[in-house]
Amino acid sequence: MSQTPEQDSTQGAERSDRGRPDPSHSLRVRAAWIYYVEGRTQNEVAKTLGINRIAVTRLLSEARKRGEVVIRIKSDLASLVEVQRKLEAKYGLGQAIVAPLGDADSDPTRIIAAAAGAHISDLMQNNMTVGVGWGRTLHAALPFIEGRGLENVRVISLLGGISQARRFNPAEFAWQFAELYQAEGFLVPAPALVDSARTKHALLERCGLDQILEMAEASDVAILSAGGISNITTSYRLGHLTEAERQSLQDAGAVGDVLYNFIDADGRLVDHAVNDRAVSIGLERLARIPRKVLISGGREKVAVLRAALAALGPTTLITDEQTALALLETP
Repeated sequence: MSQTPEQDSTQGAERSDRGRPDPSHSLRVRAAWIYYVEGRTQNEVAKTLGINRIAVTRLLSEARKRGEVVIRIKSDLASLVEVQRKLEAKYGLGQAIVAPLGDADSDPTRIIAAAAGAHISDLMQNNMTVGVGWGRTLHAALPFIEGRGLENVRVISLLGGISQARRFNPAEFAWQFAELYQAEGFLVPAPALVDSARTKHALLERCGLDQILEMAEASDVAILSAGGISNITTSYRLGHLTEAERQSLQDAGAVGDVLYNFIDADGRLVDHAVNDRAVSIGLERLARIPRKVLISGGREKVAVLRAALAALGPTTLITDEQTALALLETP
């Protein structure tokens, strides 16, 4: 079975909606061509065009919103229907979306991201409140999401950010996602991990952050990922967790996290200080959101995905073929 990606980069209108010339049109299309067609990184695009990376991000976002770049993934998933149906039955899912992946040793991030982008594009509509998580897979899905102008859409980050302006910052993902739909964005203006439970309590109670999390609890849909506990997980590689913290979480029984809620193999919060320091929506609040889309995959994610499925009861799971098969084999 083959997967055929199609990238349709159209010229779009060279004039604004009011008929005035659009001086950014050429630059947007050049940036989109280098990024999507040539497969270069945003930093490489910035260097080629002589602009900074933030400008590149905005150009690409604007090109998608204007319909100048449309990315479609076409794939015959007929042979995966049985796997999807078995996942739905085993884990009580409303829908399982399994992206084809024949090589068990390859990185599934991009194919999961492509499938997730198509699903999210269909999911979004007017008058929605969307809570969003973060992670490498969600960030990789951004180019595959077809942005468009929607009315009365709110995008709320489900956790705090990080102080460094890095690629996988939760705030960066929430902002870029909101930009795709011209939505109102709400960020949690605090670190995802603070120094103590006392600091967390003060931020929530005295600085109004709990009001944002209450708003997030009332979301129509939550778009989430899950993180493993190995030394290749995003939280560890980007320095959010120290090696000592990672090891002690493992010793406490943690198999990974959802929004810095570290859980054991049965989906229960582990007894660990990191959980008391996390500025994010808790599992109980998260479970109250009626629609939850869990997007993740990879060999190191099987245990935490199984735990997250138990903890959250998501309505939709988007993963890759090899991870899906492993989830079916797991007792």
